[in-house]
Amino acid sequence: MPAPSMVAVILGGGRGTRLYPLTKDRSKPAVPLAGKYRLIDIPISNAINSGIRQIYVLSQFNSASLNNHVSSAYRFDQFSRGFVQILAAEQTETSGEWFQGTADAVRQSYNHLSDNPADYVLILSGDHLYTMDYTQFLAHHQETGAEISVAVQPATAQVAPELGLLKTDQSGRILDFVEKPANDELASHAVDTAALGLSSQEAQLRPFLGSMGIYLFNWDVLDEILRTDTTALDFGREVIPRNMAERHIQAYLFTGYWADIGTVSAFFEANLLFCDALPPFNLFDPDHPVYTNARFLPPAKVRGGHFEDCIVSEGCIIEGGTFHRSLLGVRSRILDGVDLHETVLLGADYYEAEGAAPRNVPRMGIGENTVVRRAIIDKDARIGSNVRLTNENQVEHYQDPDGRLVVRDGIIVVPKNAVVPDEFAF
Repeated sequence: MPAPSMVAVILGGGRGTRLYPLTKDRSKPAVPLAGKYRLIDIPISNAINSGIRQIYVLSQFNSASLNNHVSSAYRFDQFSRGFVQILAAEQTETSGEWFQGTADAVRQSYNHLSDNPADYVLILSGDHLYTMDYTQFLAHHQETGAEISVAVQPATAQVAPELGLLKTDQSGRILDFVEKPANDELASHAVDTAALGLSSQEAQLRPFLGSMGIYLFNWDVLDEILRTDTTALDFGREVIPRNMAERHIQAYLFTGYWADIGTVSAFFEANLLFCDALPPFNLFDPDHPVYTNARFLPPAKVRGGHFEDCIVSEGCIIEGGTFHRSLLGVRSRILDGVDLHETVLLGADYYEAEGAAPRNVPRMGIGENTVVRRAIIDKDARIGSNVRLTNENQVEHYQDPDGRLVVRDGIIVVPKNAVVPDEFAF
């Protein structure tokens, strides 16, 4: 008897306004991560490591960067049936609308998915950070006889309002589901997570069951739902609540590390975690490699400096300085005397030849004797010499009228291609 087949559908996300300006010219899944990857590499790598070889990525907003990355990075053997295929929102004879929600995105793309039918459809988000073996998810789905399964995680009261919250019976069958409840409604959605195996102390800290936005459908069930309930636009808001009574919808408990990279602060903190000695997300796990575009860059060149808890990506050229808990992305160019503290450099898309910078404009990278504190420097930015980006006044939100930087949640963000002149201070 052949093994059950499963296709993965990765949702490219909406406009990503909470990640602005990182999403000014790119979609959320295309935002760089950990020095050399993109957010989309995480669910794709999880799928490949789980033996899934038919993967669709649904894109809509600012999709050029995402499309270029996926087409360059993921090319399967020509003798296999594997693929990672971009499905962009398109006007057809039956629909002239943009994707209106997660379920609507799958519905509008369903004619393409039907070209490669499978036993199961795995729905994933393109902007989450975690490691999961989807074969274990499938095994639990089959063992419980579920028609739909939802991956869930115990959650704190602080993050619960941003999640779909659910309740289950003793077997794990979902009885109640509400998407992003208001704060004054939280208490009614608390559950005894100790019954799920958490310690009493951990259960007190995480008394909610939050949806991870990961769904597993029997193919025929998803097909029927999308065809018969055309008003269901979102899996969390409509599909799951409307089908709880008639369908067997099961919760799959996941207790590993999981982060929703939906805001600037979440992106900043997740990247800095990679610098820790034992980060919760392990890039060095040989059993769960993270795949990405093979750039064939030279190794990093470090001519001097002091480094503490840093990641230095390939292709960097560092003249010297002091670096503490900072992440330097591919092709980062840093001159001598720089002082970086908790700084995330996304790197550069290309090398700039000597003397190629425009007149009276700093060369790409970071100039001499510049100090940066708690900041994100997007790709191809030009930061001059003797600059101070320290947010000494502890501003929480700010938009520089000249486009040199913004501040979100107290974190300085220098946008892609921005120019910060010599002696500038903020």
